[in-house]
Amino acid sequence: MGDIDRQGVEKAYGRWAPIYDLVFGKVFDRGRQSTIAEADRIGGRILDVGVGTGLSLSDYARSTKICGVDISEPMLRKAQSRVRAQKLANVETLAVMDAKNLAFKDCSFDAVVAQYVITAVPDPEGTLDEFVRVLKHGGELILVNHIGAERGPRRVFELAFAPLARRLGWRPEFPWARLADWTARHGGVSLVERRPMPPMGHFSLIRYRKS
Repeated sequence: MGDIDRQGVEKAYGRWAPIYDLVFGKVFDRGRQSTIAEADRIGGRILDVGVGTGLSLSDYARSTKICGVDISEPMLRKAQSRVRAQKLANVETLAVMDAKNLAFKDCSFDAVVAQYVITAVPDPEGTLDEFVRVLKHGGELILVNHIGAERGPRRVFELAFAPLARRLGWRPEFPWARLADWTARHGGVSLVERRPMPPMGHFSLIRYRKS
């Protein structure tokens, strides 16, 4: 499995920022809308990690308070423009931040949303630990992410796609076992749902609750 470093991810998304919405908007739309629906169901104050260009921000209910963070400053500049243009008063803050070192106090959020983030960070397990730290007890961690197939045609496709995926800062082979092992080691979260997303189940909506 190829290593991913923070600087590489930052550069990759800086390059993609100008065309990100055009290229990925529709591809990731189903997963994005699913996470937002779950976050709005919980309500309160939500942390959106990897908020990118802010494509999701206008889809949240106006009663849901949003803090958005991202490693890419070019992406966040687009998000800030979007917030101003659409007058999204429920967006409390947008900040450049490393997902593994969040500048928030413990138990600050009712939910943490991370869309397509976990396979694009150098330390997925440490990053998940940090998400749980800032989550209130009883709150939910809501992920949409690619989970690698273990066999069959999708596995063949994903391995062929791997070189391009790494240029985007992803780990195309990321297995479910890593999340299962993290859950067992952490001990403070329980799996609520794992829901495959179309097309072909390449992505999954994954929900954890902090005990």
